[in-house]
Amino acid sequence: MEWSRYWRSPDRPLEAMHAHFERHVYHRHSHETYSFGVTEDGYQAFRCRGDAHTSAAGMVIAFNPDDPHDGHAADELGFTYRIVHIGPELVSGVLADITDRPAGPPLFGSPVVADPVLARNLRGLHAALLGGASALRRDELLTATVGAMVARAATRRVRASSATGAVERARRRLEESYTDDVGADELAEAAGCSRFALYRGFRRVYGMAPSDYQRQLRLRAARRLLARGDAIGEVAAMTGFADQSHLTRWFVRCYGMTPGGFRGARTD
Repeated sequence: MEWSRYWRSPDRPLEAMHAHFERHVYHRHSHETYSFGVTEDGYQAFRCRGDAHTSAAGMVIAFNPDDPHDGHAADELGFTYRIVHIGPELVSGVLADITDRPAGPPLFGSPVVADPVLARNLRGLHAALLGGASALRRDELLTATVGAMVARAATRRVRASSATGAVERARRRLEESYTDDVGADELAEAAGCSRFALYRGFRRVYGMAPSDYQRQLRLRAARRLLARGDAIGEVAAMTGFADQSHLTRWFVRCYGMTPGGFRGARTD
C-alpha cells in the first residue's frame, strides 16, 4: 500500500516528505531547492545527470537545484524514503553562519552517497520536522545536517553554466511568460537560432525539452499558490493548466502527491 506524509515551513524554503511507493513512477522533473533524502527500506532507482542510479536502504540522495531526475521502485516490494527540500538561500545562510563569512551555494557531485553519518543526520532532521520538534531544535538539526552534507559530500564548487546565449534567451522567454502558449518557431525566434539547435542545446543544458521545462515552471508556480491556500481550480487556471484534473495529473507524476495533499500539508 502506497502512502505519503508532507510538511512544509510556513515562512522558509524548507519542506519534508516521508513516503512509501510501489507502483508510482516519478516523471522527469527538478526542484528549485537542494533535495537531500535517505532510503529507509527497499531500492529506489532513478536517472540523474545522464546516468542510472540505485539508492538502497541507508544510502543518501543529494540533488542540486534544477537537477532533472525521475524515480521508481527497483522491484515489486517498493521503497520507503525520507527527503528534505531546502532552498539555496537557506543553505547559503546556514553555511555563512557556520563559517562566519559569506558562502556560495555548494555542488554535490554524486546524486547517491553511501555515508551512515549523513543518513543518521538526515533521519534526525526529518523526524524533527514532521514530529513537531521545537523551532530551536529544528534549526540546530538543520545546521548540523547542512554542515555535514557539505563537509562530507559536496565538491564545494558551483557548476559553471554551459548554456549558450540562445538557450539562455529561450529560458528567459519561458520564465517571463510561462503561462503563454509559446510555439517552437516563436521560441526559436526569441532565442535567435533554429528549432533543432534550440531543442538540442536546451536538453543538453537543462536535461529536458523546452516544453517539459515550461511545465516545470508552471508546477513550481502552482506549488507557491497552493502553499498560500489558493483554490486548486483557480491555481490551475492561473498557471497555464487546462483544468484542475490536468494540474492534478502532472502534480502527482512529478511530486508523488495531489495538489490538495500539498496544500493541506502540516506547517506546525
